[in-house]
Amino acid sequence: MLRETPIRLLVAASGTGGHLFPAIATAAHLSDYEIEWLGTPDRLETQLVPEQYFLHTISLGGLQGRLGLGTVRRLGQLLRSILQVRQILKQGNFQGVFTTGGYIAAPAIIAARSLGLPSILHESNALPGKVTRWLSPWCSMVALGFEAALPRLSRAKSICVGTPVRSQFLAASKTLLEDLAIPNSAPLVAVVGGSQGAVAVNQLVRQCAPAWFEAGAWIVHLTGDNDPEADSLEHSQYIHMPFYNNMAALLKRSDLVISRAGAGTLTELAVTKTPSILIPYPYAAEDHQAYNAAAFAAAGAAQVCRQSELTPEILRDKVLNLLESRDRLQQMATASGGLAIMDSAERLAELVQRVIEGKP
Repeated sequence: MLRETPIRLLVAASGTGGHLFPAIATAAHLSDYEIEWLGTPDRLETQLVPEQYFLHTISLGGLQGRLGLGTVRRLGQLLRSILQVRQILKQGNFQGVFTTGGYIAAPAIIAARSLGLPSILHESNALPGKVTRWLSPWCSMVALGFEAALPRLSRAKSICVGTPVRSQFLAASKTLLEDLAIPNSAPLVAVVGGSQGAVAVNQLVRQCAPAWFEAGAWIVHLTGDNDPEADSLEHSQYIHMPFYNNMAALLKRSDLVISRAGAGTLTELAVTKTPSILIPYPYAAEDHQAYNAAAFAAAGAAQVCRQSELTPEILRDKVLNLLESRDRLQQMATASGGLAIMDSAERLAELVQRVIEGKP
């Protein structure tokens, strides 16, 4: 039953798919709320959000960096953004804030706190980011993607609900990969390093590929858009492209995935029950991808390789050994699926509702 006056919620999610997709998935389960969005100019939200929600944008840069004149400038920008968000919340008669972390979360949480409005923060990483660690005590509730993050936020009210994924990951099947024309019986290795920091992984994969081809494997290689050598390898069993939209079907069809260890990607691997070799991005803030990868390795869902220690020979042999051991791949797939919280979006939406509406 719809309310006479719908609850108005401001969602603050900006920058990358890792922040935006969980927020969009959660918002879809709040259909009786009036939702508007808070983001920044020239980021991914300007492409994904306006078709569904009104988008407010504020100028806000990173909060990290050395002390100096830049610090004063960043603090001034943060103060201005807090005042802007306060104005948005008051003029829009919003009753609360939901954010998925990152820089945009800081002004959203502080502005809500200053107005006495409830705020819910979702943190997807096993090592919570700085904004989460600093401001989580000011939030009404913190929802976590990894159980491993709970002890790191002892001063906040927190609960693990998993990380929501796009709806395609809950509906896709292995039969939906017809556009890539890969033989049904062929082992498939997918490489999904993405655009940020993927060039080193791409180079390693291309050096290993001949041995994997000889073993009968096909490779789908998503090179990202920053690799100047993306077109340097051609083979009948090799498909490369910057990105691929049907990621759910690709992961479900893959026998093994080679990937970075962003929280969003790992959630997708868990939901699709896909074994993986994880190479954490070495320049991620506070090395947080290493903590994400460690949680998957501890569960037996993935093997982890530090980029600084990885050679083409090591990666080549790891993949060949796994492809030759179907039992081992199945064990990893089962372990990966065991980490998934399939109804994460519903759980998070219910949590938002309880907090915003003051329910027990």
